[in-house]
Amino acid sequence: MQHRARKRFGQNFLIDRDVIARIVETVSPLPEDLLIEIGPGQAAMTHPLADSGAEMVLLEIDRDLAARLRTDFAAYPNVSIHEGDALKEDLGALAGNRPFRLLGNLPYNISTPLLFHALQWSDHIRDMHFMLQQEVVQRLAAVPGSKAWGRLSIMCQYRCAVAPLFDVPPTAFSPVPRVTSSVVRLVPHASPPVQVDDPAGFERVVKQAFSQRRKTLRNSLRSLVDAAAMEAAGIDPGARPETLGLGEFAVLSRLLAEQ
Repeated sequence: MQHRARKRFGQNFLIDRDVIARIVETVSPLPEDLLIEIGPGQAAMTHPLADSGAEMVLLEIDRDLAARLRTDFAAYPNVSIHEGDALKEDLGALAGNRPFRLLGNLPYNISTPLLFHALQWSDHIRDMHFMLQQEVVQRLAAVPGSKAWGRLSIMCQYRCAVAPLFDVPPTAFSPVPRVTSSVVRLVPHASPPVQVDDPAGFERVVKQAFSQRRKTLRNSLRSLVDAAAMEAAGIDPGARPETLGLGEFAVLSRLLAEQ
């Protein structure tokens, strides 16, 4: 039976066989891999991935689809289905605290919070392959000084190497979305590109700086870091946050810790 896409879950099902084959080839799963797929939906990508022999955990929020997946993969000893909300799940626990690979066609309406949620387990993730709205991938891969550079860019690039792979047209989905999608690969760094002694403080500074991105650092970080301390550290308090790179935000987080 055809499943009717549910707007509340942001469901747009991938139906283009060529795109599916390209994604599977990009992931190139091996029998010894552990894959967690977020939102497998109607299992367009899941079947060819599971045929590789890799162990798979399918995380599906839609109970009707979860029930169908249990039936479809009943004969696959390497596939297990977990019904739940990816925004609330402990991905490390789902993997049995083993290293794992993460992938999925992420719902556009929750893709950014899902990315932040997934980054909590970057120490245990080998790589991530996601289908996202093209605009989100542009933000992930942005550089300082560009309009797309922001909190998502900084926090993801601090944790991972970001590689946009290819675009996917709206016609590859049913129902057809109004935007172009892109596939991106995120590979967690063995060591962060900048030294941050307090990751929570680093994230706090970045979040505060971009909460009103048109404000200068002097104004947006007034409650966290003294302007004179910024200047002494070589950072212009009159600069706007989109002009700073990872290194400058690492300096600001150290100033926060000192103060």
